[in-house]
Amino acid sequence: MAGPIVVGVDGSESANAAVEWAAVDARRRRLPLKVVHVCERRPGGVEGRKYCLGVLEAAAGSARAVSGDVEVSTELADENVVEFLIGQSASADSLVLGSRGSGGFAGLVLGSVGLAVAGHAEGPVVIVRGPVAAEHGQIVVGDDGSESAQAAMTYAVEQARARHARLLAIHAWQAPLVSAYAPDYGLLLEDAFQEEARAARERTNRWRTENPDVEITEQHVREHPVPALSEASGTADLVVVGSRGLGAFASAVLGSVSHGVLHRAACPVAVVRPRARKS
Repeated sequence: MAGPIVVGVDGSESANAAVEWAAVDARRRRLPLKVVHVCERRPGGVEGRKYCLGVLEAAAGSARAVSGDVEVSTELADENVVEFLIGQSASADSLVLGSRGSGGFAGLVLGSVGLAVAGHAEGPVVIVRGPVAAEHGQIVVGDDGSESAQAAMTYAVEQARARHARLLAIHAWQAPLVSAYAPDYGLLLEDAFQEEARAARERTNRWRTENPDVEITEQHVREHPVPALSEASGTADLVVVGSRGLGAFASAVLGSVSHGVLHRAACPVAVVRPRARKS
């Protein structure tokens, strides 16, 4: 997607961190940056709008200070925040938001606004919790073979290439609900895990073949994806997950998996929803 990186701001600390992340990403990937703010109805009329303009211009100034020669534009809106952000995502490369905000972005991630945006926006939604403390040179992506996971992998490869970073694909497999007293219980589980791992290796090998300039490694674990991805986030610059997947990833974004990763990850998290196919 050749559109701009869009970052939503509201003057909060986490939104400021999102601005910095988006500006650096725009500079790194040579994309334009658009800073947007939804101006809620505030008492004071003209003064309230001046406040909103101040928030927007301050964020744009911060973006320009770190984005080099990147084209930085702004937009002030006064419509429904969720609808506005989802609309922006249709023509954006990605949408970047802070993990918690004020005003129109209040409750982001933990509340209905963030869930609605991440669950319905087109393309990647990157949630930034705070300033980046250190760079590790590694991107982590969750893989389960679903369409959403493929979209996540595409974005993760782009990020790894732009950063000259390694890409670690994690396939987390949970045992199916089979009675431990079933005949050959242990063998059945081992066979199932090996089959899942084989399919995951085939997928990863295809990505390696198609992207020889990116170092792609893989990890197969027998555990829930939340602890697997959260642990890996400790040495990652970005964790990427699909919006909906198969098996353990089935409830991503709207269920426990995305909540767990967004709550526990030690780095920014990108939730990627496949874009609607144009007829």
